[in-house]
Amino acid sequence: MSPRILDILDILVNPNTFFQRAMQEKENIKIPFLILLAAVVIGAIYGYEYGGLTATLMAGEMKGIGPIILAVSVIGAFLGIFIFWAVWAGVIFLMSMLFKGTGTFKRTLEFIGYRFLPQVLGSVISLIVALEYLPKVVIPHISLAALQDPDLMQEAIKLLTRDPALLEFTQISTLISIVFLLWSANIWIFGAQHARGLSMRDAVICVMVPVVASILFRVYNLTVMQI
Repeated sequence: MSPRILDILDILVNPNTFFQRAMQEKENIKIPFLILLAAVVIGAIYGYEYGGLTATLMAGEMKGIGPIILAVSVIGAFLGIFIFWAVWAGVIFLMSMLFKGTGTFKRTLEFIGYRFLPQVLGSVISLIVALEYLPKVVIPHISLAALQDPDLMQEAIKLLTRDPALLEFTQISTLISIVFLLWSANIWIFGAQHARGLSMRDAVICVMVPVVASILFRVYNLTVMQI
């Protein structure tokens, strides 16, 4: 068995050593793909649970819409993670070009994929929290008139997003996602450094600029929900 498979948990505690070893091997996205697949399964379950809120909200006056909303939520969660993988790899790759980074996009894609391992753990925790909080959310009744009036529809959605249980869940899940994103960023930094031949300083800049932007966006969304 490959030493990289045996020492896969080094990604979590010693990413620099892991990526040094990985650079001695051929590019291989199989293991990152499996990590992403685990994230996809958890994300699909999470999407199903969260999508159930909107499905219940709409199902009262629109018979048959519930399964469609749930299907869209699950498929969105499924595809979103793989798109997210490619987008983040592309952002890091393009930013590293500013620092004259070398190395292939496939190597960058491979190393960026490993950063999802901490977020798989975070997603499991978020899912457990979701299973605790989401059943407590009170779904407001939405009338047929509201479905035909954008203002009334917006009010119904605002009522849902301001539900105390949903607000508390969103706060907790946002905090969890930020903590595990920062853990992932540590992995990214070493991954970008080795994949693109960057200095530690340049790797930190390439990784932390989009990471900080992502954190600010999450905090902004949370703030908007509470207004």
